[in-house]
Amino acid sequence: MSTLGHDKLQALKIVALDGALNGSVKVSCASLADRLDASNQTASRRLQELESGGLLDREIVADGQWVSITEAGEGALRSEYADYRQLFEESAGLSLSGTITTGMGEGKHYISLSGYERQFESKLGYTPFPGTLNLDLDESSVRSRPELSAQASVPIDSWEDGDRTFGAATCYPARLEADAEVYEPTHVIVPDRTHHDEDSLELIAPEKLRDTLALDDGDTVSIHLSEATE
Repeated sequence: MSTLGHDKLQALKIVALDGALNGSVKVSCASLADRLDASNQTASRRLQELESGGLLDREIVADGQWVSITEAGEGALRSEYADYRQLFEESAGLSLSGTITTGMGEGKHYISLSGYERQFESKLGYTPFPGTLNLDLDESSVRSRPELSAQASVPIDSWEDGDRTFGAATCYPARLEADAEVYEPTHVIVPDRTHHDEDSLELIAPEKLRDTLALDDGDTVSIHLSEATE
C-alpha cells in the first residue's frame, strides 16, 4: 500500500496524466490549483513537497515550471495502482522476469541461522537450501516490482540471539519457470533491511535451484506470484 499522503498523491497523479512519466512537461501552479481545487500557494507547495521527497524533478522558468516524475514517483503510483487492482480486478497475480546473477554470498549465512530456519520450517513448510538464487530484473519487471507488496506473503519475524537482533523479512510464495521447466515451492524473500536494489530479487527453495534446474549466470527465468486474497 502507498504511504504517500492523499493530497501529494493526487498532485503526482495529475502531472503523470499530463505526461510527466514520459519526460518533462510544463506545469503552471494556477492550472494545477484548479484541478486540485486548491489555492496557487497550495499547488506550489505540493510540487515542492514532491520534489523534496524525490518523486519529481523540477526546473523553474519565468512562466511556470517543467516537471518530470522520477523512478521513486513512478513506484509510488504503481503501488497505488496495485491497491486499486486488489479492489476492482479479479486476482491476476504478478509475473516478473530476470537473469541469474551471482550474489554476495550473504544468503548462505543468514538462511541457515536457527531463528530464521525454525520459522521457515513452520511457516513455509520446508528448510531452505542454505543460499539464495539472485535475479537481475528486466526493465519491465523493475517497473512492476512495486506490485510485489500486493501479493500473498508470509511474514518472517525478527529475533534476538544474545545482544544481537536479526531483522524481519517477508516471503512471497512463487512458481519458478526456466526453459519450460516449472519448480515450486519457492519464495521471493525480501528482508526489511537489505543491500539489494529495487532491480533485483532473491529466491529461496528446498533445493539448490542452480543444480536442480541447471541454471547458470545470464540464464533467463520467470517467477509467478498470486495476489493476496484479503
